[in-house]
Parts: sequence; structure tokens; C-alpha cells
Amino acid sequence: MKKSPFSQSTRTDAGLAAVLRVVVGRLARRLRAQRLDTSLSLGQGAALYTLARHGEMTPGELAEHEKVQPPSMTRIVAALEERGLVRRAKHPGDQRRQLVDLTDAGRELVRADQRQREAWLAQRLQELTPEERDTLRRAAEILDRLSQS
Repeated sequence: MKKSPFSQSTRTDAGLAAVLRVVVGRLARRLRAQRLDTSLSLGQGAALYTLARHGEMTPGELAEHEKVQPPSMTRIVAALEERGLVRRAKHPGDQRRQLVDLTDAGRELVRADQRQREAWLAQRLQELTPEERDTLRRAAEILDRLSQS
């Protein structure tokens, strides 16, 4: 069995942290490269995905969720609205506030983008052994727990 080049560096928690940072970052970049619409900024894409996952929200809630300043989110929402991917509506409980939601075009773009990225990743997974895929299934649960902490 081929020895991993990471086996020496992952013996300590600090080493494991360093390796995980590199490989997770590399995988994230590879997945971003599979984006359907590369004319969208990463922030715009993240906002679309958040709205698809959580439903309509105020621009402030969206900014908080994405960990950006409200003025930045205002610019992101304006650009997405100009492209017809989101719409703003008055908040039913407070007419001074607005709610942002996906349009049908925005929802379809997110779905198509997800399909494309997942197809790319599924193809990469097919290149692995069944044992490696089982290991990744277990690791996915652990990585999800890490990402939520």
C-alpha cells in the first residue's frame, strides 16, 4: 500500500490542522472553478446559495449570515437584483425594511450550479476505491461538525 505524503505531518494536531487547511482550501478552489456562472463574484454566489438554503431575509440578516458589512451586502444585492436573480419586497411587519428573495431565474441558476459542481465531484469520487469513499463518508460528518463549531 502506498504511504501518504501526509502521514508524517499529520501525527500531531497542529500538523493535521495544517494539512486540513491546505487540502480543504484546494478542494474548495477546485469546486469554485466548476461554477456555472463565473461572472458572479464569490460574494454574490454565496448570497444566492444562502437565500436558496434559508429563504428570504433582510439584507442585514444576509450580511450577518455571510459575515460581511451591511454596505457590502447592499452592493451585492443591488448587483444580483440588476441581473434579475433576486428581488426586494417590503417587509410585511415593518414597511421601512426590505426582504430579499431569489427570483425563479436565481433559483434555477443555483440548482444548475449545484448540479454541475456535484457532477464534477461525483466523477472524482468514482476514481476512488470503495474503501476511500467509505472513509470520506465518515470524514464528511466530522468535517460538518467542525464547520458548525
